Amino acid sequence: MVMRVILADDHTLVRSGLAALIGEIEGYIVVGQACDGLETLHLAQALQPDLILMDIHMPRLSGLECLVQLVEKLPGIKVLMLSMHANAEFVSRALALGARGYLLKGANPGDLELALKTVSSGSIWLSAEIASYIVGPTALRHGERIGDGVLTPRQQTILKRLAEGASTKEIAFELELSIKTVETHRSQIMERLNLHDIPALVRYAIRQGMISP
Repeated sequence: MVMRVILADDHTLVRSGLAALIGEIEGYIVVGQACDGLETLHLAQALQPDLILMDIHMPRLSGLECLVQLVEKLPGIKVLMLSMHANAEFVSRALALGARGYLLKGANPGDLELALKTVSSGSIWLSAEIASYIVGPTALRHGERIGDGVLTPRQQTILKRLAEGASTKEIAFELELSIKTVETHRSQIMERLNLHDIPALVRYAIRQGMISP
């Protein structure tokens, strides 16, 4: 199944670059491009895409204003917001209004692919730079956890057990993994969430509703 994508950004070079990158991702095709929010809305209604990658700052109709109308008029559509700024207020508002993720323009091509696939699968994606300071499920519309998009299912399981106080050895035994593999996952979890010790992981897991306080 090919995911049909609309790109919305007021900078032609940005759209061209994104279109070229998405064209190299198997299973995705760019079916339209828009330079402002109003054009995005009209194009989405005409083309009925599966996913829209949309800049948060656009003329005529901002990304957030457009998002409100998209969710109302096309409730099944998935919208991934795009921005240069890791602004907690923008991120929280976007998620509360129905966005499925928030990708920073400084992300690498690998993150773009992962973001598209995460959002397409129904999970939430946040760039790692902002994931750690967005607070829990209250920021979301449908009860998803932010970690569902930031971490793999295996990493979520390991995070939960770490937060519950399990040792690396215990987790390795439970999941039938080597201790080194669990340690690698732990390092990746901390890097993705921008957290640097176990107490910080515990606080994050509590905010996400993964464990009880």
